[in-house]
Amino acid sequence: MNVLVINCGSSSLKYQLINMNDESVLAKGLVERIGIAGSVLKHEKAGMEKKVFEQPLKDHKDAINLVLKTLVDPACGAVKSLEEIQAIGHRVVHGGEKFANSVLIDEKVIEAMKECIDLAPLHNPPNIIGIEACKELLPNVPMVAVFDTAFHQTMSEVAYIYPLPYELYQELGVRRYGFHGTSHKYVAERVEALTGKDMKDLKIITCHLGNGASVTAIKDGKSVDTSMGLTPLEGLVMGTRCGDIDPAIVTFLMNKKNLNVSEIDNLMNKKSGVLGISGVSSDFRDIEGAAGEGNKRAQLALDKFAYTVRKYIGSYAAAMGGVDVIVFTAGLGENSASARKTICEGLEFLGISIDDNKNNTRGKEAEISKDGSAVKAFVIPTNEEVMIARDTLELSK
Repeated sequence: MNVLVINCGSSSLKYQLINMNDESVLAKGLVERIGIAGSVLKHEKAGMEKKVFEQPLKDHKDAINLVLKTLVDPACGAVKSLEEIQAIGHRVVHGGEKFANSVLIDEKVIEAMKECIDLAPLHNPPNIIGIEACKELLPNVPMVAVFDTAFHQTMSEVAYIYPLPYELYQELGVRRYGFHGTSHKYVAERVEALTGKDMKDLKIITCHLGNGASVTAIKDGKSVDTSMGLTPLEGLVMGTRCGDIDPAIVTFLMNKKNLNVSEIDNLMNKKSGVLGISGVSSDFRDIEGAAGEGNKRAQLALDKFAYTVRKYIGSYAAAMGGVDVIVFTAGLGENSASARKTICEGLEFLGISIDDNKNNTRGKEAEISKDGSAVKAFVIPTNEEVMIARDTLELSK
């Protein structure tokens, strides 16, 4: 079976066509600037060079239509006809408490996703638009929704409840939800293959470290706590997001700087994090380069990031009563040996010891802990697309 995986952003669309017989990627691509001047599709068929197509795309329906035409294009397509696409898997950011697992999409599911828009106003609308566009263009193809929040629905009430009036949870669903669930689940499952141990017998801390970043505590194969909260703003210092701060800072800045709700939200989500501290960039590669040239604020940003990740690892080890495995994944986690080393420095008391030679790796699966280390540390490249495709295959049979 061939499964098309679609991830719609507000003005972008990422896709992969995966042959589930061997989980090989037949084609993948990215559509950018949807509804904006300069719309472009960057398409790559397996074994061929990337092709770039520029044409106006007024909405996501136009974008998906172009993707489908490209997938069957005789010159660069991966299949001969659309009938060879047997199922479609959609990444959906927020499922609230409604979805603890991936689901086959029908009208009731779409309505339930719309009810979660208030919890993810930037993400769920384009996710839903992508689903409705595919439904119109490929009406007979089964579609599955895979939720970023679903993996974390195993958290206990004591982990997800906020110390606010309980009525706010009952009336508005104000609680911790967590994100990056598909990524955390994938790398945790890969730990089984790399260690030869059942995930249900392990205490794992997974660190998804990219421009958006989160840490998850996984015990007995289930998420028991995670750093992101009601929204992806809480938790670690990130590329442009502030992460954990004193909530009184919000009203303090609104009063002192005369900021409205939209402006303070933009400040915390788009102008803070390592960008705000360093003043250099939200890209860790740029910040590492600046720090190497003696930029003290850039170094401070890197140190603050590592310090925050280290704190979460320590707190989650306490929450689980120990830790057996730590995993680094996503852009920074997979590619920055210096970030991984700095994060783990000072965690020796937990039994974590990094081997510098093993840690000198980028973008591939590897154990980076010293031989005999009580806690194993791994680099595991994430693959959210294949996780979405697996769930889609299972539910659409």
